[in-house]
Amino acid sequence: MSSENVIDTIYSNLNAMTQTDKKIAQVILKNPGDAVNYTISELATNAVVSEASVSRFCKNLQLNGFHQLKIELAKVSDDESSYYKVINIDNVQQALANIKDNKNAEITNTLTSIASATIENVMRLIEEARVLQIAAEGNTFPVVEDASYRFNQIGILAICSESWQTSIGQTLNLKNSDVLMVISNSGESKALLKQMAVAKKQGMKIIAITNRNDSPIALEADYHLRTAVRQRVLQSEYYFSRVAAMTVIETIFLLLIAKDRKRLSKIMGHETIISDTKI
Repeated sequence: MSSENVIDTIYSNLNAMTQTDKKIAQVILKNPGDAVNYTISELATNAVVSEASVSRFCKNLQLNGFHQLKIELAKVSDDESSYYKVINIDNVQQALANIKDNKNAEITNTLTSIASATIENVMRLIEEARVLQIAAEGNTFPVVEDASYRFNQIGILAICSESWQTSIGQTLNLKNSDVLMVISNSGESKALLKQMAVAKKQGMKIIAITNRNDSPIALEADYHLRTAVRQRVLQSEYYFSRVAAMTVIETIFLLLIAKDRKRLSKIMGHETIISDTKI
C-alpha cells in the first residue's frame, strides 16, 4: 500500500472492486472506528462474506494481511475526515451539514496527500511550459475549462478542447517545451492514455490528476497529484468529485500567484478588459 491512509486507498479503489470486496469496503467505510475492533470473523459476518474473502481484500489493497488492515484503520479511526456522512433528505439541515463535512474531508485529504517536492515540480513545469494543454473526458471537462481560464489569467498559455479528436490534434502540434495535464477519475481512460502516448512522442512532460496512485494514467505520468473522494451514490458507488479536482487546480493557481505577485496585475488587466460585459 502507498503512503496514503487506508480510507483514501479504499475509496480510490472502490469503483474497480469486485462485488465481494465492495461488501467488505462498505462495512469498513460505514464506521472505521467500529471496524478497527472487529476480528476477521466479525468483519466477514458483517459483510456477509467468507474469512478468505477478507484476506483477499487485504491483499488487493497491498496489505500484508488482516492484522495490517487493523493497524492502518487504527491510525485513522479517530479522524473525522475518514468518515462518510450519509445524506438524508428527510432532514435538510443535517443533510447540508453532512455535505459540508464530506466536502471538507475531500479537500483536507486531497491537500494533505500532496508532497511538497511534487507540487514544486508541477509548478516549475507549468511556469516553464511554452503551452500548457489540459485534457479530460466527459463530466470532468468543466474542471479543465476552469483550469484553462485560471492559468491564462495569470499569463500561462493554456489550451483545451472538449472534443478528444480536436484535443489530440492539438497535442500533435505541440513540442517538447510544452506540457500536458490530464485529469481523470479512474485514471484508466483509453483515449487519454493514447493522448499521453502521443505527448511522450512529442517529448512533452505529463502531469496527471486522478483518484488512484496506481492507475495506468498516474503511472505513465511524470508527476501525479491524487484527489480524495468522500461522496457516494447508490450506497456502493462514488463519482469523481469536481470539488477535489478543482481544489488541486486552485491550489496550483494560488501557489503560482504567491510565488510571483506580479501575476495579480495580469488578473486585474484581464478583469478590466472584460468588465464592460458585466451589468
